[in-house]
Amino acid sequence: MSPDLQPGIRFEWQYTVPSRATVPQLYHDTPFCRDMPDVLATGYMVGIMELACIHGMMPYVDWPREQSLGTMVSFQHLAPTPPGMTLTIKAEVTEVEGRRVRFRIEAWDGADQICTGVHERCVIDPVRFNARVAQKIEQAPA
Repeated sequence: MSPDLQPGIRFEWQYTVPSRATVPQLYHDTPFCRDMPDVLATGYMVGIMELACIHGMMPYVDWPREQSLGTMVSFQHLAPTPPGMTLTIKAEVTEVEGRRVRFRIEAWDGADQICTGVHERCVIDPVRFNARVAQKIEQAPA
């Protein structure tokens, strides 16, 4: 990870909400969810916020030799967003400690602010990480 990744760095990213990201589509295998409003599911929104932070980190990591994984999320989902709307996500690096990077993040859908919160990611060596996962799979009970 580049030493240039420092608190105060700001970035912006956009993402158009696909129909598969709505509550009835994301949780299609749960009967009562199929009757819920056709709006962005909070679980999918969390992934979008993570993806925005990954995009913001890309200039500072040696991809694909260095990657990052989410280790903490704390978001408020403030307003509904129907599919097809484009989100504008704005974030700022607030803390860098070793391989851990923390962000303050917000998102708007063009009509409303839909999210505010904090996200943390940890930079990893994917070769070492995948070896640990493979070991865990081998040791898992059948």
